Amino acid sequence: QVQLVESGGGLVQPGGSLRLSCAASGSIFSINRMGWYRQASGQQRELVAAITSRGIPNYADSVKGRFTISRDNAKNTVYLQMNSLKPEDTAVYYCRVVTDTSNLYWGQGTQVTVSS
Repeated sequence: QVQLVESGGGLVQPGGSLRLSCAASGSIFSINRMGWYRQASGQQRELVAAITSRGIPNYADSVKGRFTISRDNAKNTVYLQMNSLKPEDTAVYYCRVVTDTSNLYWGQGTQVTVSS
């Protein structure tokens, strides 16, 4: 079993920044992809950004140039640096991890609210 603990959400004004963290622990042998998804109220969950074990990122078009995903393999942790935040970025952000054996795990979610 793998546990994911997210942190870093909160309330921020438009144009502000937040940094999300997600630390994986438990029965981890090898983590492949790590990523962040978000779900706004009344909307479907969507990919925000993901990163491979080799550090190759991909981003949703809506966050390109504003968000940066990174990972620390030694700490089994993935980060999401969010800059120039907009009200439409308001959502619950979820961490997702896929292991080399294709097991998939989700974090509990952290609320990000962008409002003046």
